[in-house]
Amino acid sequence: MSDSLVVCDVDPELKEKLKKFRFRKETNNAAIMMKVDKDRQLVVLEEEFQDISPEELRCELPERQPRFVVYSYKYVHDDGRVSYPLCFIFSSPVGCKPEQQMMYAGSKNRLVQAAELTKVFEIRSTDDLTEQWLKERLAFFR
Repeated sequence: MSDSLVVCDVDPELKEKLKKFRFRKETNNAAIMMKVDKDRQLVVLEEEFQDISPEELRCELPERQPRFVVYSYKYVHDDGRVSYPLCFIFSSPVGCKPEQQMMYAGSKNRLVQAAELTKVFEIRSTDDLTEQWLKERLAFFR
């Protein structure tokens, strides 16, 4: 079947950036937004953000196109401890072109493995991305 799922590789430069991001020392919220370069069939860096809240990040996400985000979030636990989980967020809004959704969905696992992430979340509407939503998801990993 030649029309089968296209799985994109991860751009080597992006892999290196994700590795550095994983071991960052800063204590602020930060994000790396990635997209699929359809012509090159690669997941590539789209933009980086510093000091960005979940709500601000939500405003950066396209409403009609999928995106991958790795988000370093300052999480204050109920007991006062602070951690900095790295969250992988796959934004796949309703209304995207089916081919685009398939290309992103097919590439997601490879990207998660390349970035060595365990906290993987998906949103179907950019409106879902709020601090409350993120805290609820992270509570499952305690």
